[in-house]
Amino acid sequence: MTNGSNPPYKRILLKLSGEALRSPGSMDNISPEIVARIAGEIADAHRQGGLEIALVVGGGNFWRGAKASVRGMDRATADYVGMLATVMNALALQSAIERAGVPCIVQSAIEMKNVAEPFIRLKARNDLANGKIVIFAAGTGNPFFSTDTTAALRASEINAEIVMKATSVDGVYDADPKKVPDAKRFDTITYQECLRRELKVMDSTAFTLCMDNKKPIIVFDMHTPNNITRALLGESIGTIISQEH
Repeated sequence: MTNGSNPPYKRILLKLSGEALRSPGSMDNISPEIVARIAGEIADAHRQGGLEIALVVGGGNFWRGAKASVRGMDRATADYVGMLATVMNALALQSAIERAGVPCIVQSAIEMKNVAEPFIRLKARNDLANGKIVIFAAGTGNPFFSTDTTAALRASEINAEIVMKATSVDGVYDADPKKVPDAKRFDTITYQECLRRELKVMDSTAFTLCMDNKKPIIVFDMHTPNNITRALLGESIGTIISQEH
């Protein structure tokens, strides 16, 4: 376990799924108790490690543009609806993080000045350096791009050292562990091996952005209590994807 006072990464881009903000089986789109737990773990890591943490959150608890387009909606319109969903999740997280005692701002790729700042790269970097958590909302501001791609893009723009993807599985496997009981989990794997094996870590645009900009990716299970804090502080959990083993 890494000493919390000396974590291996200083500036981190943490990607959260929208579905993670809803309790299993709940009728809520956003479950406040889940958001409070996630925010508390992020705040704990921020305080313990003196980290600079940026967040990107999906909107799948409200809306999935790709699924809506299959059912007949114009794809670009469906994607814009999904971007608005990410803003709602970002505001919920911002409120919970500030209640946990850490200053937090939301920057939106779609202008909505009453609830969020516009995305300004240099301001985001300055806010991170000054101890604020920054949440990037509304995706890239363009249709046809996922929030995984947003995470990879923003990580590159703010010079984050790593992208951490918090998911419902505890790492990257050589097969779907839900379908193949003896699937092998990797502790480390290269970008090239992921491509060769056609492992679906992120969509291809996001993965290529990380690979081209040499941003390591950590995939870990966020549902285990304190895993977010542990990952942010550098404990070896999940799978790390990088240029070399």
